Amino acid sequence: MPINDMPLNLLAAAPEFILAAGALALLMLGVFRQTEDGAKLVHWLTVALLCLAGIVAFILYQTALGKRTVAFFRDARTEVRKVVWPSRAETTQTTLTVIVIVFIVGIFLWLLDSLLSMLFKLITGI
Repeated sequence: MPINDMPLNLLAAAPEFILAAGALALLMLGVFRQTEDGAKLVHWLTVALLCLAGIVAFILYQTALGKRTVAFFRDARTEVRKVVWPSRAETTQTTLTVIVIVFIVGIFLWLLDSLLSMLFKLITGI
């Protein structure tokens, strides 16, 4: 959803919300710098930022874009549940097959490189 299609009240409130969040962050940072027990304050800062993130997520969910995004993730989760995952035996067999093929191709390329190197030395005399 383009920003022009967003409800007017959300667009009007966004700058104030951003300013309020920035002021809160600066206030917390100022308090953090003044205290001796910084570790405890870091925990409270984390809790406050998680609460702020929850509020922002709730506000964004109210928009059409937010609802489409949630619907997309629900559909993606449903599709992932439909996938038929390989068994452990199939995974092991496929992995061993890939390892053997990589080893065989490596030997082939090494032999080809050796042959071309010998031909180059034979032709150039180096």
